[in-house]
Amino acid sequence: MSKQASRYNLCDVNNSCLIIIDVQAKLSSSMEENAISDLRKNTDILLKAANQLAVPIIATAQYPKGLGPVEDFITNQLNEASKSYEKTQFSCLGIEELSEYLTQTKKKQIILTGIEAHICVLQSAIDFMAEGYEVFVVTDAIASRKSKSYQTALLRLNSAGVSLLTTESVLFEWLRDAANPDFKALSKLIV
Repeated sequence: MSKQASRYNLCDVNNSCLIIIDVQAKLSSSMEENAISDLRKNTDILLKAANQLAVPIIATAQYPKGLGPVEDFITNQLNEASKSYEKTQFSCLGIEELSEYLTQTKKKQIILTGIEAHICVLQSAIDFMAEGYEVFVVTDAIASRKSKSYQTALLRLNSAGVSLLTTESVLFEWLRDAANPDFKALSKLIV
């Protein structure tokens, strides 16, 4: 894979992988209520769309012995093709099996959501960029405990060449056309 990925491409449903980073109850409980509510709502939308459109889904859990399992609203939507990984390193690419799985899928676009924006999401995004992936961080589906940390993460991600977008943008980039057979069902997810 090329080490120089463009940051100006649209999300391609045939080339994407959705990765949900560390949405675990103990971490979620330390987030601002509005931020975690938006993250849950938008991650749920992305999960439904990814399942409908056959986009591979990966969920990670940071040190689950201490922080607990991935939240039920995520695990309830993982199917037999989905992957789940535990980790202690902050970057997802610290998980050798995850890296191997991505190589097998041949997907070049990584769509990231999760907690915390300035730690695990940021480090994962930068590591994926360094490996030549196109990285998209869904700004309304990530959170940090402090607003300043979230805002600083967005600035740093943007300056690193990561594409920042919203849940609705991902959904409509995956669909591309109102004539898409999945358009009617998936567009109803956006309220």
